[in-house]
Amino acid sequence: MSLPDTDAPIGIFDSGFGGLTVARAVVDQLPNEDIIYLGDTARAPYGVQTIGQVRENALECLDHLVSLGVKALVIACNTASAAMLRDARERYEVPVVEVIVPAVRRAAAATRSGRVGVISTEATATSGAYADTFAAVPQVEVVSKACPRFVEFVEAGITGGPELLACAEDYLAPLRSAQVDTLILGSTHFPLLTGVISYVLGDRVTLISSAEECAKETYATLTRRNLVHDRPRQRDHRFLTTGNPEQFAGIGQRLMGEFVTSAEQFL
Repeated sequence: MSLPDTDAPIGIFDSGFGGLTVARAVVDQLPNEDIIYLGDTARAPYGVQTIGQVRENALECLDHLVSLGVKALVIACNTASAAMLRDARERYEVPVVEVIVPAVRRAAAATRSGRVGVISTEATATSGAYADTFAAVPQVEVVSKACPRFVEFVEAGITGGPELLACAEDYLAPLRSAQVDTLILGSTHFPLLTGVISYVLGDRVTLISSAEECAKETYATLTRRNLVHDRPRQRDHRFLTTGNPEQFAGIGQRLMGEFVTSAEQFL
């Protein structure tokens, strides 16, 4: 098996815009790396699709990133991670990083009471991926809640307002009742809603971003494989979408500022 090229970019995949939180976190922690981001916005949201549909769509996108010569793949999508992580690791020679295990590891270390909440899409909740991962941490009690409309708000570029607040209060009520002290944001869309989530749950609840933990795992994986480009250089950040490039760039800039300047068409 040939080793990946250290100078090659990191491939980052998500169903839409949420994975941009992972991409930015990766760039913050690995500032000398090139990235290629692919958002499958034409077929989003993944959270309402069957596991089979998610698997097929995600592998097609990952195949394309691999064809572009990436040195690592980051599945910046909880739903896709739950659906096809094992397939991806068997299919590709480059290392594959996902979002679920790093977030669970961090939440288990952070909780004080042993009561941890997980909010996610319907598909991630149905998959049982978080529950299965937490099974190895018996001292933790997990309270899960699917929050599908959160994804819709983010994909529309909405991160505040009375409608979102009302939705958050409804979704998060069971977690408040359960008195969780730690909450995993089990979709990479959800870090963009930390303001409203923190407002509803209060400052005593620690929010665990699957995006931030995934970026840390990416750093660790590249370091272990001796694939980090550690010298300053001109970076290249490319953003691909299966949807409309102008729309992607517009919403990306609204959510992430100048981190997203333009987008290219794929499919």
